[in-house]
Amino acid sequence: MNLRWSLLEIFLLEIVVWLGIWLFNDYLATLLTLIIGAIVLAVLLIALIAEAIERSKVPRKYFYIMVLSIAAPIVAAALYLSIFGGLNFLR
Repeated sequence: MNLRWSLLEIFLLEIVVWLGIWLFNDYLATLLTLIIGAIVLAVLLIALIAEAIERSKVPRKYFYIMVLSIAAPIVAAALYLSIFGGLNFLR
């Protein structure tokens, strides 16, 4: 079974998962958003630097998915904060 997901489907699925985490526990979601976002950003930057030095056989879609993996938690956090008006653990 070979599933070929479009970038939009991957992005929407990531947003749904992140919104679920935000609704479950906003403190945990804040920590995960910062930590996972920073790790994925660092991996993306290293991969782009390595790709600039020497071309590899990594498909271009990998880099797009990495960017979406950075954007999805930020978009989910923005949606959560706009709906609920802030973080509950700070109150």
